[in-house]
Amino acid sequence: MKMLTYSNNDQMPALGLGTWKSDPGVVKKAIIEAIAIGYRHIDCAAIYGNENEIGEALQECIKNGMVKREDLWITSKLWNDAHKREDVQPALEKTLADLRLDYLDLYLMHWPVAFKNGLSFPENSEGYLSLKEAPLAETWQAMQELQKQGLAKHIGTSNFSIHKLEQLIAFGGQKPEMNQVELHPYLQQQALIDFCHQNDIHVTAYSPLGSMDRPEVFKKEGEPIPLENETIKAIATAKSISPAQVLLAWPLHRKISVIPKSTNPKRLQENFEANGIALSDDEMGTIAKLDQHERIIDGSFFVAEDKGYTVQNLWDE
Repeated sequence: MKMLTYSNNDQMPALGLGTWKSDPGVVKKAIIEAIAIGYRHIDCAAIYGNENEIGEALQECIKNGMVKREDLWITSKLWNDAHKREDVQPALEKTLADLRLDYLDLYLMHWPVAFKNGLSFPENSEGYLSLKEAPLAETWQAMQELQKQGLAKHIGTSNFSIHKLEQLIAFGGQKPEMNQVELHPYLQQQALIDFCHQNDIHVTAYSPLGSMDRPEVFKKEGEPIPLENETIKAIATAKSISPAQVLLAWPLHRKISVIPKSTNPKRLQENFEANGIALSDDEMGTIAKLDQHERIIDGSFFVAEDKGYTVQNLWDE
């Protein structure tokens, strides 16, 4: 298994299992199946609504000797309604209780967007907190405290731009150790990846296959579908592998972690085998030409202009 190494020499399996959209009732079986296949990196989030069932699966796998806790890498994320300093630790403690764990290997700020506490998703802008009311630095300071207490071994961000990462780095103390962002051939984000790697920040790719099972509200008519791209399909055919395996091998070759989601045993196995697939320099160069800077998860659902949130300033583009 390819690994990403942190400054303290902790190693994270580069290929993990995503759990967004993995429904309660099926996710437990999928986690157990994935661990049996060999997955050791599981990516979770409080907002996914399935951490309790994931916790049941982890507990079962550890208790029956299938895996040791220290051999697992478990990531979760702080939701937007817990950005105030006093709300950060209770949010993590709830996640730990649901996952039946004493610590996380990695805890991420899910979005650079703040809600009032207790709101999963505001009905209108009144439910938002501006970044003046809930500064990113305040949330980051609270995240650093969690790390000092050992509740999270590593801390980082998700959906953060270069500008916002620079803000956290300038704040001082532990800088972000991971930035999890949407990455696929239509959104390659080379400048962001270069910045992260230059600053010893690892990168994880979410929605690497195009997230075709995401809710309809996140979809746009006529959007490109990575799995159906003719270049990707041609590379897959030439190598006698699947298009999905090409799309997963691609970030791994860029020294990026990748977390495809599946609850299907066949696809879980197929995705896992992408770790051993080699892409040539020519193949990587061909894929590099596909970039359209096209976001699947564009953040438009977080627009609240009177609180300072627009698509443009979410991504700082």
